[in-house]
Amino acid sequence: MNEIKLIIADDHELFRIGLAELLKKHEDIKIVRSVADGFELMEVIKSKLEADIVLLDLTMPNMDGFEVLKELKNINSNIKPIVISMHSVGNYIAKCAKMGAYGYLLKNTDESELVFAIRTVYKGKKHFGTDISEKMIDFMSTQSVSENILSNKETKVLELISKGLTTKEIASQLFLSTRTIETHRTNILKKFEVKNTAELIKKATEINLI
Repeated sequence: MNEIKLIIADDHELFRIGLAELLKKHEDIKIVRSVADGFELMEVIKSKLEADIVLLDLTMPNMDGFEVLKELKNINSNIKPIVISMHSVGNYIAKCAKMGAYGYLLKNTDESELVFAIRTVYKGKKHFGTDISEKMIDFMSTQSVSENILSNKETKVLELISKGLTTKEIASQLFLSTRTIETHRTNILKKFEVKNTAELIKKATEINLI
């Protein structure tokens, strides 16, 4: 029987201890490290600790779960993340799936589903339970905008707009002409189907783009 090496990343110590106690009775699952934040997790991963899966909380200090998912992609890590969160909104689930999560579980998930998810993901498959999948599909079906619709440059312009920078300031930061920035701004407004900057920021915030 192959041993599944697991890291737990969550800022609540009691939750980490509870998960470890729950899983240690399963002979094929071994907890190799338990960490309290995303920065500590990435340090462990970069130290080449041998692990197959990380159970990843989203709301952690120093470096949250979304940042961890992004970083895991950037370094081409073989460790498969399963998000385990209290957030059940479709927005969070869809974003995690898009960013490379192999699974998404709620913190009230029962032991049998947790173990099933770990074993499924270990085999290279993804696990999003029925309820989770429905929430994700419902969210995606109601959204006309996704991260992929914006080009990389448009995404950067949007980020700077959200910080309150003027067209001239954005142009200076991105080494582009003000006319080019205005074109990007116009295209972004069209894609978001909004009329002004206030509406743009509101919608982008709602779908967690900024």
